[in-house]
Amino acid sequence: MPFRTGVLGKKLGMTQIFTATGDRTAVTAIHAGPNVVIDKLTPDKHGYSAVKLGYSEKPLRLAKKPELGQFTKHGLAPQRYVREVRVEPADLDKYEVGKPVSLDTVFQAMTYIDVEGTSKGKGFQGVMKRHHMPGFRATHGTHEFFRHGGSIGCRLTPGKVHKGKRMGGHMGDVKKTVQNLVLLEVNNEENLLIVQGAIPGGKNGYVVVRNAKKKAGIKVKSRNYGETQEKSKNPMKASKAGAGSAKGGGAKGGAKK
Repeated sequence: MPFRTGVLGKKLGMTQIFTATGDRTAVTAIHAGPNVVIDKLTPDKHGYSAVKLGYSEKPLRLAKKPELGQFTKHGLAPQRYVREVRVEPADLDKYEVGKPVSLDTVFQAMTYIDVEGTSKGKGFQGVMKRHHMPGFRATHGTHEFFRHGGSIGCRLTPGKVHKGKRMGGHMGDVKKTVQNLVLLEVNNEENLLIVQGAIPGGKNGYVVVRNAKKKAGIKVKSRNYGETQEKSKNPMKASKAGAGSAKGGGAKGGAKK
């Protein structure tokens, strides 16, 4: 089983692509570079092997003095997003402090990945939105008790509200990981990853992209994902072309009378 590794990135947003068979697939674009190696952690000194990566430079005036130490030590510019990524001890020599990490050395197209990000914050929400409770019946005899959570305790025993009780409260803005997403394309020149489906968080949210934990080293079975049509620079034209091909296929099946 290959050891997991990954890179840092930023969610650019979602779009769509069309396969050779005309199927439309929703994808997410992730800007994943350049990832600069800030430091290397060795088993002898730290107890485990990892590389500390930095993504997205920030002005020197915005960096605080305590965090400048790890950057000035190697003559690097301050980074906005810094995380440790575990690697095999034998692979530490492949990384050089101060040098960027190439995407094609970490990922391969048509494989599975896990994406970790921070979900969108929803603020304070009630039990119906937060925990999908049905609410109370909105019929005769019900007064001002439509979206409540109901009873939360049981009198003398235990005489308190149990921890973890499903109640209203802060929703979202927590770390989430979506597993086994299909990595459709790796663009090393523009530092882009095209992933099938959605990932946690909103636009411009920072994410950590790793090789899949459960499906490490497994190739995706061919679903015509790699055989995409020629891409148009205008996404509206691309969507109209896909819609036109779908209509054309339906017209062949049976013409209107």
